[in-house]
Amino acid sequence: MKKISNIILALSASMLLGACSKNLNIKPQGAVSEINFWQTGDDALLGVNAMYEPFDGEEFYGRGYMWFINASDDMVTGRINTNADAIKNFSPTYYSGGYTVDQWDMRYSVIRRANDVINKVPAISMDGSLKNRYLGEAYFLSGLMYFQMAYNYGDDRAGLPIITRANNNDPNPTPRAANVTENYNYIEGELKKAANLLPYFDQLSLADQGRPHKVAAWAYLSKMYLFKKDYANAQKYADSVINQGKRALLPNFADVFKAANNFSTEYIWSAVSTAKGSSGWGSILPGVMLENKGWGLFNGWGYYQPTKELYDAFEAGDKRREATILKPGDVFQYFGAPKTYASVNSLSGYQFNKYMEPFSYANPVGSSISPNGDHPTTNLNVPLMRYAEVILIKAEAELMQGKNADAEINMIRQRAGLKAIQGATMADLKNQRRCELAGEWADRHRDLVRWGDAAAAYAKPLHGYTGSVIWPARNFNPAVNNVWAVPQKEIDRSNGVIKQNAGW
Repeated sequence: MKKISNIILALSASMLLGACSKNLNIKPQGAVSEINFWQTGDDALLGVNAMYEPFDGEEFYGRGYMWFINASDDMVTGRINTNADAIKNFSPTYYSGGYTVDQWDMRYSVIRRANDVINKVPAISMDGSLKNRYLGEAYFLSGLMYFQMAYNYGDDRAGLPIITRANNNDPNPTPRAANVTENYNYIEGELKKAANLLPYFDQLSLADQGRPHKVAAWAYLSKMYLFKKDYANAQKYADSVINQGKRALLPNFADVFKAANNFSTEYIWSAVSTAKGSSGWGSILPGVMLENKGWGLFNGWGYYQPTKELYDAFEAGDKRREATILKPGDVFQYFGAPKTYASVNSLSGYQFNKYMEPFSYANPVGSSISPNGDHPTTNLNVPLMRYAEVILIKAEAELMQGKNADAEINMIRQRAGLKAIQGATMADLKNQRRCELAGEWADRHRDLVRWGDAAAAYAKPLHGYTGSVIWPARNFNPAVNNVWAVPQKEIDRSNGVIKQNAGW
């Protein structure tokens, strides 16, 4: 099976275009211009592929929001890093510079490119089904980018600026929406349009695997409704995914995180990645989580290390624990040979194991891991949404409606080698989300915030493998810290039209 979708293969063309302008929508210079572009189906494909170009940035699906996820009780920064530590400690010093200041920039660049596709492609004479797919991709990525920003920055007091097709090229700054509900309503419209236009996953060619598909739009609609607390619709769209019948849990949990299963039945949406080329392409997260300097064989970065709190959250006999976490004394394959885990830099004494498969082979550089340790991508597509999370979304939506969720929770438990339970509660659901999705983009921190559990969880210190305190208790003020600070540069270049979140 072809492991890298046509998204990557086609990027060479879109990057040539991007060399003229980082934003396709901002009047590309040189040979490509608004006057002679958007004329043919090939132009449409270039425009569509340009939406994905920012995904290779190391702060997009490599670190970026993972610094926010690192705020949870599941992990610690690992290496000493002043800016990253400020984020984890909810310090107001973090947002003027550093790793998260470009999150708006990157995602709004995708949104603007998506708006261009939606504005321009309908007038192009080309194959109708392909046109619909391109438009569906644009609606999907627009909705996804807004969703990723909305739950991090928006609340009842202020939402995100909404850049529509109508004001896409307006040079004047757009103020923030009145509240995050306005954003969720807009996201709902984008994802529903995407679902209507996109093909099912099995209707994509092998070369196009990794592009948006109908079920991915349904899955993100379900998650958006969960965050919106519209539990009936969260269940409805989770059921749409489940009842379609083409998605299923893999029998073995560890197999989810193997490159051969990038597009397995558990796949919903991932950060498509490759080790090919001089620097690879895609998510660098596997290399970022690898032991700092990779025991002398690769430039691992040594960030995001699991805590004892996470390790102890797994029940005895849970098969997911060893597949998720390496602890001292564990034997694993590394560069083609067995290695006993011991760290020279891990603050906690643990390391995430989920993304280690690309490093297990002999001579992996250039085939399963990037030749460039400063951009340590792999051939593993890091999951952003998978079928197990859809099942857990349905379970949570059922519980929040006073319904029984035993069937869904037991699906997850039984794959983990755990006994079925009866009368599952929200406490059971919370634990299963934590253990199933640890170290992933599902976002434990955001879960704690939306459940109202963050202040209590962060008031406790975090511990390492030996039982010693590795991170002190933190003060989390929900009135301020339920959302992250708007990047200061966005406020500055809007001349104050965009306002900071209260308390930051």
